Amino acid sequence: MRVYEAIVRGLEDLGVRTAFGGNGENIAGLTVALARSRRIRPILTRHELGAAYMAGGYAMFTRELGVCFATVGPGAFNLVTGLAVAMSDSYPVLALTGYVDERFAGRGGINDTSGIGDTPDSQALFAATTKRSYVVQRPEEAIDVLEEAVDVALSGRPGPVHVAVAQQLAHPAVEVPDYRAPVLSARPPQPAPGDVAAMADRLAAAIGAGRSVLVLAGFGAVRSHAHDTVRRFVERFQLPLVTTLDGKGIIPERHPLCRGVFSESGHAHALRAFRDADVVLAIGNSLNQHATFGLREDLFEDKELLQVNISAADIGRQYPATVGMVADADPAVAALTDALSQRLPAPPPPAPADPGPDRDVGPLAGLTRHVHPGRLAEAMGRLLPPGGVILADAGAHLAWLGYHLALEDGQAFHKCGAFGPMAANTTAAIGIKAAQPGRAVVVGCGDGCFAMSGLELMTAVENELPVVWVIFDDAELKLIRLYQLATYGHTGLVDLAPPDFAAVARACGADGYRVETIEEFEKAYAAALASPRPSVIDARITRWALPHYTSSPKGPLHGAWEMLVDRFSPPGG
Repeated sequence: MRVYEAIVRGLEDLGVRTAFGGNGENIAGLTVALARSRRIRPILTRHELGAAYMAGGYAMFTRELGVCFATVGPGAFNLVTGLAVAMSDSYPVLALTGYVDERFAGRGGINDTSGIGDTPDSQALFAATTKRSYVVQRPEEAIDVLEEAVDVALSGRPGPVHVAVAQQLAHPAVEVPDYRAPVLSARPPQPAPGDVAAMADRLAAAIGAGRSVLVLAGFGAVRSHAHDTVRRFVERFQLPLVTTLDGKGIIPERHPLCRGVFSESGHAHALRAFRDADVVLAIGNSLNQHATFGLREDLFEDKELLQVNISAADIGRQYPATVGMVADADPAVAALTDALSQRLPAPPPPAPADPGPDRDVGPLAGLTRHVHPGRLAEAMGRLLPPGGVILADAGAHLAWLGYHLALEDGQAFHKCGAFGPMAANTTAAIGIKAAQPGRAVVVGCGDGCFAMSGLELMTAVENELPVVWVIFDDAELKLIRLYQLATYGHTGLVDLAPPDFAAVARACGADGYRVETIEEFEKAYAAALASPRPSVIDARITRWALPHYTSSPKGPLHGAWEMLVDRFSPPGG
């Protein structure tokens, strides 16, 4: 069995069902082996960057490993941005690439990235953007390296790994002796009994003393599939819940205990619930910039923080935590529910009634010629089928979607994480659809995002993956324009001249719609969701609408006042 054949056999034995990548002479043996596999579906992308994004999408809502591949040199380097997303967003992804024939390293070999002489150093690059990077240098170590790499990807806080195969091993005469199936040891981190007891004691004391306890759920709870567990917990103890943008949908957003999204583009009810809280139980989030109003130092100054996270490095990293629990969210919350029930056997009185998250689009919605983006986002959620997924990319549309979507039980939402490149989720949607073909997968993206990677639409067409792309088309980079105006009072290089995206879609073999009213959109959206083909809806939105935003958890007026004080205060004073 040749080296690449052994690696593909190892992937099959690990249960891998799909791999995304770009072809090349250096990895010809890998792509031949993938093409001959009866258990792995290889999807050839238009660009290797798209392959890394799709592999991340494949892992986003599943418990499976995402796999991408690329040839040596520039092909491998094209994966890097997608792997950085997997690193920041905790996706278990395996990147397989070629590597220079080590006999030619530093001697002018084509695509040499050994770092020897004047060549780029691929190992340094991949070490910086993955949990670990490996080079297979001997045929007998191929399966050992594959096994270790996948274990690392799945252990603790999941993330990407990279395995390169030196070109001399791809020679047809080189074989792997004594193939064995890889065996994984990685398991989700389980809660330590002492941590569970300490957190349950703290919560029982707070509730018994009449202190207000708030649950703040993040994407780690979604990744852990802790939806039912979190819902049982908040219902059992009648605790209000808010989410980060990526925690949306952990419980239905119309649930009486859900107060909405807590973020700069979140809901007033969520802000009020946070202000009123004495104790905050953060489950599955690292309290990064979007979730903390720019890492405000005073955010928890009058509150007690209890933190559950899969990574020990995230406990207390941003704000001191009274009690931390390093564990996967689902088993952690289940154990905490049992322990707290023993301490508080009597059911508490129902939480005070709350009208729920506010999603008003404002008076401007009916006065604009083009579609108001708030109404567009609301309709995307209202008409989304049960279990459907809506992705947001980087841009102002993210704020509209986070604010106006109302997710029901089983539906999901995700934005690009802290690394946050444009077009990541525009492309990752194809990976989600490949992993979960029964789910409706919808992307809300800007015209700038779609222009960056829209030709991966052909990959979706070729592989019969009916993703729906809804383009918030205002012919500008709105988020950058708003930042420039707020910071400098001027704008520059933010206007776009986008094509007719609907015509582009039809040229690629997909369905394409161009809409200018909400009624036209709803008709096109229903047709797109029912179509067996990928669809693009080019929705012309007004430039006059502004996304909901506040830089302060005390609300927009307080945030505006802080910004004015900061802008007109002398430097250093």
